[in-house]
Amino acid sequence: MTKPSLPDLLHAAVSAVGGTERPGQVAMAEAVAEAIDDTSHRLIQAGTGTGKSLGYLVPALAHGERVVVATATLALQRQLVERDLPRTVDALHPQLRRRPQFAMLKGRSNYLCLHRLHEGAPQDEEEGLFDQFEAATPTSKLGKDLLRLRDWADETETGDRDDLTPGVSDKAWSQISVSSRECLGATKCAYGAECFAEAARERAKLADVVVTNHALLAIDAIEGAPVLPQHEVLIVDEAHELVSRVTGVATGELTPGQVNRAVKRAAKLVDEKTADALQTASESFERVMELALPGRLEQIPEDLGYALMSLRDAARNVISAIGATRDKSVHDEDAVRKQALAAVESIHTVAERITNGSEYDVAWYERHDRFGATLRVAPLSVSGLLREKLFEDRSVVLTSATLKIGGDFNGVAASLGLSPEGVEGDDVPVWKGLDVGSPFDYPKQGILYVAKHLATPGREGTRGDMMDELAELIEAAGGRTLGLFSSMRGAKAAAEELRGRIDNPILLQGEETLGELIKAFAADPKTCLFGTLSLWQGVDVPGPSCQLVVMDRIPFPRPDDPLMSARQKSVEEHGGNGFMAVAATHAALLMAQGAGRLVRATGDRGVVAVLDPRLATARYGSFLRATLPDFWYTTDRNQVRRSLAAIDATAQADGK
Repeated sequence: MTKPSLPDLLHAAVSAVGGTERPGQVAMAEAVAEAIDDTSHRLIQAGTGTGKSLGYLVPALAHGERVVVATATLALQRQLVERDLPRTVDALHPQLRRRPQFAMLKGRSNYLCLHRLHEGAPQDEEEGLFDQFEAATPTSKLGKDLLRLRDWADETETGDRDDLTPGVSDKAWSQISVSSRECLGATKCAYGAECFAEAARERAKLADVVVTNHALLAIDAIEGAPVLPQHEVLIVDEAHELVSRVTGVATGELTPGQVNRAVKRAAKLVDEKTADALQTASESFERVMELALPGRLEQIPEDLGYALMSLRDAARNVISAIGATRDKSVHDEDAVRKQALAAVESIHTVAERITNGSEYDVAWYERHDRFGATLRVAPLSVSGLLREKLFEDRSVVLTSATLKIGGDFNGVAASLGLSPEGVEGDDVPVWKGLDVGSPFDYPKQGILYVAKHLATPGREGTRGDMMDELAELIEAAGGRTLGLFSSMRGAKAAAEELRGRIDNPILLQGEETLGELIKAFAADPKTCLFGTLSLWQGVDVPGPSCQLVVMDRIPFPRPDDPLMSARQKSVEEHGGNGFMAVAATHAALLMAQGAGRLVRATGDRGVVAVLDPRLATARYGSFLRATLPDFWYTTDRNQVRRSLAAIDATAQADGK
């Protein structure tokens, strides 16, 4: 039997989802198939509207070997598993003569733990009664959440937190879930045969396509114990997020509260002397943290060094003692010991890592008004880890709407541990970059306006001229505005100021759940939505409700961001341009994502307005503009007001 052709398979899949075949999608599918066939790697930039999910799913399913697809957002995971994969499998089944299986796999703490649910979470005495369902009064929010979880446990087939609607608080979920470190293991657990997390793993082992997230991909790479099943092909969607997600997984932290909880859990299981040593170390660490000032620790201060060494040594002794003890008087002893071990091991790992002081790590203090000080440690770079763990023994395809920074792929490639495109040699992963473009006609559909006449934004203080400009733009657009701010303080200040100046309703991130805000914004064209980071990437509102996207300033990392500034300094010490490699690249990625909120469909029209003159006047401005969609560019404020008014008039005439 002849093998079905890729164009035929793609045509069948696109027809099944009611889509339109696009040249970029065809080019992408061919590139993915080629990478799979010759075990090479691809970086593929596919603009909004390309249909990139099918562009990689069709060649992946046609391949026949197991493929792992890792995404950054929950929304895309759900879309793949609930919509794209079922339809695509149905469409390809007649031609492939087989029905590929697919499954979702997440980290263990995303699944309800039946042992925790039925036996209760081991708790510290003063936290309340042992049975968390009894401890939480049925009328409290926590109590209601826990009772609902208990009912849900009887009906759910997956135990996946994301299948529970409406959701519950993190506090409620923590009562009925465990981390991989706390898990007893299927063979030791009385509920092992019914375990939701184990069932998900078993489904993944049998699946042709396993959909997971960047965090689990990072855990699989970092921790050395394989979580994902063996696979020949890895597809990383939303790949512009991968480095920050891997960095997050590789970051350790210590807080006095976390250490205190570990002390209380361990005290029940070890002798008094061993417990007292950890208690003493905990108190000395807490005293140091009370005086901690935010910022990078280029050298570990002497008092912190002593406190961490004491914590490390006391934790090591507790770990040995817990492993050797058996006390049948402790209720559900295995679970209690496992949770205590997990808490103490986490402290030991971070204390030892900071004490050892690797040149490849960055340590810093953070302070929070409510929670006090946190000590963090993160890798200076994850590029070496990714090169070693990601690109060996399999084809890797990385795709996103934003992978070309400043006009080429090499910046993103370097962050992933790849050499410049075309460089070959021993142990150098070979890759090719491909930009399949976008089906949208950006120069005709959108305008990039830079408010060149405004004052350069300073670090502090209100920007009166910026507020005036923002108010005039919103009024010209008739509302329809998504305001992307570089800080929550900026978003709040703008919302408060403009609510008193213009008639359009202004929604502010944090005043309602993100989903509700976006729904309300999409429903009423006169409404504006202001917010920060998650809005730069998380809003998909095609049509007339979003015809003006405003960025208050170029979103450079804060100068006092310890990790970003350390990375910048490291590049400079190796002879590179730290500002361009780190700060400008970070800003370019975010701006490209933010600008991508404007045109989501072929009929969309509008303006991206950047209220920061540096995009027009600074030397790095052209680098940033080269990363944005190819909108028609202007600095003429009157022209933009006329254009916005015309777009608004057209939308009103259409009754929208």
